[in-house]
Amino acid sequence: MTRLPRDAQSILELAARSMFELFANASEGMLLVDRDGRVVWINDQYRRFLPALGFEREEDFVGHPVSSVVQHTQMHQVLATGKPILIDLLTNRAGTFVVSRIPLRDGAGEVIGVLGIVLFDHPETTLQPLISKFARLEQDLSEARRELASQRRTKYTFASFVGSSTAALEVKRQARRAAQSASPVLLLGETGTGKELLAHAIHAASPRAGRPFVSVNMAAVPDTLLEAEFFGVAPGAYTGADKKGRDGKFKLADGGTLFLDELGDMPMSVQVKLLRALQEGEIEPLGSNKLVRFDVRVVAATSRDLQQMVRDGSFREDLYYRLNVLPIRVPPLRERQDDIALLIEALCEDIAARGGGAQLELTADAQALLAAQPWRGNIRELRNVLEQLALRSDTHHIAAAQVGAVLREAGLPALTLGTQAPPSAAMHMAAVGTVVDAPSAWRTLPEQIAELEQRAIAEALARTGGNRSAAAKLLGISRASLYDRLAAQGDVSEIQTVA
Repeated sequence: MTRLPRDAQSILELAARSMFELFANASEGMLLVDRDGRVVWINDQYRRFLPALGFEREEDFVGHPVSSVVQHTQMHQVLATGKPILIDLLTNRAGTFVVSRIPLRDGAGEVIGVLGIVLFDHPETTLQPLISKFARLEQDLSEARRELASQRRTKYTFASFVGSSTAALEVKRQARRAAQSASPVLLLGETGTGKELLAHAIHAASPRAGRPFVSVNMAAVPDTLLEAEFFGVAPGAYTGADKKGRDGKFKLADGGTLFLDELGDMPMSVQVKLLRALQEGEIEPLGSNKLVRFDVRVVAATSRDLQQMVRDGSFREDLYYRLNVLPIRVPPLRERQDDIALLIEALCEDIAARGGGAQLELTADAQALLAAQPWRGNIRELRNVLEQLALRSDTHHIAAAQVGAVLREAGLPALTLGTQAPPSAAMHMAAVGTVVDAPSAWRTLPEQIAELEQRAIAEALARTGGNRSAAAKLLGISRASLYDRLAAQGDVSEIQTVA
């Protein structure tokens, strides 16, 4: 009667022989590769896969590098690392298989080959629950990646910046030139003028268009979280921190564009670290002592007077000069009155598409009434009024009376463009809700807008005693814009005579 061996070496040899015989008989196939990755042996069960793999004879398979005869194999990885792959899915010409790969070692512990075992050759039936779960996880991961990629893409191009006025065309010209540079861009302008849209457009027209576009709104993130938002968090950096860590916006935007919105709201403590990051091109995540390199193009935007903030000591002068390399002033809507008709059409089209209703159609006098507004909230405020009209009107045909009602309830002066009344009388009529209409002497919208603009400039010059700088400040436009309008209207003395 044969007895079991009791010495360790004999037990190991017996176990190895028994396990090998078990796998050889129970598995769907086995193959062996040497330390150079060549197939040196296959068993009888494995031979049935050869035709499907494209080999008629065993000698065309055995003796050749495993990577050249078995598609998508990972045997070379086990040879390189010495670590087994106990369970894996392998798909090639012969089908999909559940496989194991086990390194073989000599007496000195060196890897001298790998044993590959085909455990199941029809996993879609034998391992259906596992395969289904794996497929669902793969689908969820793919969807998450697509969603993340879509969020990191730009939403707008230069075509989205509606306008054909001189001011609009100049902004787009400057922005297109800035898109071809790698230097920081600083977008300056009032709220609602389209600074974020231009930031998207600059990225979309730049060589980095295929890389991420990541934005940070300084006003929307608490001061205590801004540093983590920018630079990321190392694993376990503090109590409650993610064990895997979290990438910051600089890392997420690597290779692309980082948009810093509402730059003037950045706290001084973060300004120091942001300046260092921009100068050195590297960041240090919270709780880490390792520096991480990054490559981003910075586009910043603000509605605040950064120069005054620098003088007040609330914004670092060195950071200001670091970001103010390519400044672009985005004009307010009151300096783009020629674009208002185009903007109304574009905004009404977008509102209809989002709401699923009919597109608003405004009469000429309704558009003239909107064009006469000061629009302190600029395009954002104009959109708000149009959305109110779309929601409150029973018809998509909008007249001046409906516009006037919405403007009054919104607290806006319902300015009119009457041809007979001077500005003071027109404002008085607006205050009581009267819309001036003179059909017998009606003129085109551009003619009425030009007259209103001429009157406003004349009144401003009269109030300031002809001081152009003071008049430009009173009108809320730049001195250069005032000079352009004066040149288009004629001699200053003539305009003052009209006043």
